[in-house]
Order: sequence, then C-alpha cells, then structure tokens
Amino acid sequence: MSETTIPTVQLAEAGPEYGVGVYREITEWAATTPGWMQSAGEIGTELGILVLAALFVLQWWRARGRDHRSMAVALLAPAAVLIVYGLSEIIKVWLHEERPCRDIPNVRTIAECPAPGDWAFPSNHSVIAAASAATFLITWRLVAAFALPLAVLVALSRVYVGVHYLHDVVAGALLGVVLAPVLLLAAMIPGTWAVARLRQRPALTAVLGTTPPATPRPEPAAEPHATASNR
Repeated sequence: MSETTIPTVQLAEAGPEYGVGVYREITEWAATTPGWMQSAGEIGTELGILVLAALFVLQWWRARGRDHRSMAVALLAPAAVLIVYGLSEIIKVWLHEERPCRDIPNVRTIAECPAPGDWAFPSNHSVIAAASAATFLITWRLVAAFALPLAVLVALSRVYVGVHYLHDVVAGALLGVVLAPVLLLAAMIPGTWAVARLRQRPALTAVLGTTPPATPRPEPAAEPHATASNR
C-alpha cells in the first residue's frame, strides 16, 4: 500500500519579489549586525510575548476592584487572543508552508531553525502580539501605546532572526488585529452579565473580585427660606 502524503503549500514559490528575495536581504543584513543586537533580537522575540502576558495579568488584577464590565474585558481579552492563536495553528496545519530557514539553501540565520513539522504561515508570535495589542487598544489605551510598537518589534524580529518570511508575520499580524477585537466586542455584553452573576458567589471572589460600592449621590442643597422682602 502506498503512503498518502499531504502536499506542501509553498507560498514563497512566486519568486524573489514575493518572499524569498526579501527574506535573503533581511537575513544577510541581520548577519552583519552587532552581536548584542542579534542576542537582543533572539531574546526579545520571546520576551515580548511574556511582557504582553504580564500586562494581561496586571489588567485582571486592576479589574478585581472595578465594575463588572472591567472584569469581563480583562478576562475576555486574553481569551480572544487564545482563540485567534488556535485558529492560526489550524491554518498552519492546513497550509504546511515550510520554514524559510529550511527551504532556502545557503542562508545564515540568527535563531536555530524550528524542527520539521513546525510550519511557517502564519507567524504565531505575530498573531499573539498583534491580537494582544489590538485588545489593549479597546480595553486599556494607555498600555496600547506601548503594546502596539512592541507587537511590531516582535513580528519583525521573527524575520530578523530568520525563522519566518515577511509575509508570514504580516498575515499573522492582520489575523490578530482583525479577529481579536471582533471576538472581544461580540462577547462583551454576555461576558459582563456572566461576571455580574458569578461575583455573587463568595468562592469566586479571589478571582473575580467585588464590585466597588456605589458612591452616594450628594443631596441637593436646600432652597433658602423666603425672606420678608420676597413675600
């Protein structure tokens, strides 16, 4: 019985103008950069994701003493990122685009090429970074001002260290930027309702926190009594 093989989709086969030439130019330039810059690129590509994850934890911690909507978006934002990441994994398995560091001969990369079967398109790092930054743009704009450029650096670093084509990271960024906010906004109303219900259970207080007490509205000032001249 002959073995059945799944054909590999080569998105970069269209020629240098599509992906291979740009990849070569970037990796050849990267090989000439200082050692500290190469080390920063290799470490930063993973560190950026950890920083974004830490920001999600901080957002959840701040929401523990805030209203139901704040807690809902604090929980839904990373959930939306995980869903988009899962979708990117499905696309990877379906398309089977080989890593450029394994498919293109005579290239020098900063990072070690991922193992066979770890496909290239789209870039998961770009998906996660862009999706995270996009949700912060909705839920915490002060942090988004930092998260957006960080996401760009994470995405570009994947090409710089040699493990992705440029179109891998662009596609991943677009996937994250478009889908994560849509998922977050679609789930915001039911998520707020769910948090309001779940906060009534004391066992979940450590996770969901409590709603801050409503600030009492000031009573209107009493009208002055009419004076004799006004009677």
